[in-house]
Amino acid sequence: MKLFALILALALLVLGAVIRAAGASVVRTSRADALHDAAEGDSRAARVAEVLDDRAIIQPALGTVTTILLVAAAVPAAWALTQQLSGVALLVGLAALGFALVLFGDLLPRSWGRGHPRRLSYRFSRLLAASVRLGSRAVDLVAEDEEEEDDALGPDEEAAQEEAERELISSVLEFSDAVVREVMVPRPDMTSISEAASSDEAVDLSLAEGVSRIPVTRGGPDDIVGILYARDLLALMDSGVAAKAVGELMRPGYYVPETKRISELLREMQANQVHMAVVVDEFGGTAGLVTIEDIIEELVGEIADEFDEAEELITEVDGGYLVDARLPVDDLGDLFDVEFPDHEWDTVGGLVLALAGRVPKEGEQFEHDGVLFTTDRVQGRRVARVLCRRT
Repeated sequence: MKLFALILALALLVLGAVIRAAGASVVRTSRADALHDAAEGDSRAARVAEVLDDRAIIQPALGTVTTILLVAAAVPAAWALTQQLSGVALLVGLAALGFALVLFGDLLPRSWGRGHPRRLSYRFSRLLAASVRLGSRAVDLVAEDEEEEDDALGPDEEAAQEEAERELISSVLEFSDAVVREVMVPRPDMTSISEAASSDEAVDLSLAEGVSRIPVTRGGPDDIVGILYARDLLALMDSGVAAKAVGELMRPGYYVPETKRISELLREMQANQVHMAVVVDEFGGTAGLVTIEDIIEELVGEIADEFDEAEELITEVDGGYLVDARLPVDDLGDLFDVEFPDHEWDTVGGLVLALAGRVPKEGEQFEHDGVLFTTDRVQGRRVARVLCRRT
């Protein structure tokens, strides 16, 4: 059975390689030369000339056929390997199989075909013509399915789809320019724990806040000395060892400046297998926290799991909007069709503080670019909620 599988795989590989070589050959063949040879009675040239009538379909059609053949060749070959090998040897064997399929099914045949433009296309003209017909039908079927899906969409759905595509493109463009300060959780909103706290306290905090990573502070939230992982707490509980101080369990933190581009930070966090970074300001103090999820949400929008509570940053009220002070200024600009200039503040709360020049009291009003801001709630030194109306 294994021998049959290997023979079948080899036959499919050879067939795919021949079609790949013939395809590389025919695209370098002149249709005028093929017609000239056909006029002299060469039936093979006539078939090649017919194939060359529509050059645009040759590559996708033959690409479809050869891909199917190579995948079909890989299946029995991989099965035979699983019957013979296991463990690391199997992984090495599968990797070697993939390399062999690419080398002998694509790279070498393509090079061979390019080196013999007319000869190979004439020699395999029957197989070439049949493959183009078969592949073009497959391509047409896919195109018809896409057209049917497009036709099934009404005008409103098409408009919504186009709007979603525009938003995604806009998100990608904005993503490349965004900096950490724009997506981080600011220091006042952080959940943190002192290094002197016990592991039991950390467990209670993790459960209460629903977080799996907690910044560890020394003396205050401005000095983060490490990150505590919930899995380390679970391991301690499983071991039956008495409670320990958080400082004994924490891991080193990963620190980044608030002006770093998030596109660069995402690559760094992936490379270093870091999920949470501590954001520091120009003076070395803690500005906030940023996670991989925060960065990805900047591109694809809010990501919520089944445990996240719905959080409304914008509530429509008579004549305006009641907004959370953490709302990005750009989002507020979209609500009022106003483009706020770029400044060092990124949120509505930061804008209000800048307009006031101090920590405002509840009920104070400020006007900017045709929008009236009324501080609805102030917590300590923070603006928490703002009522926004047109003037």
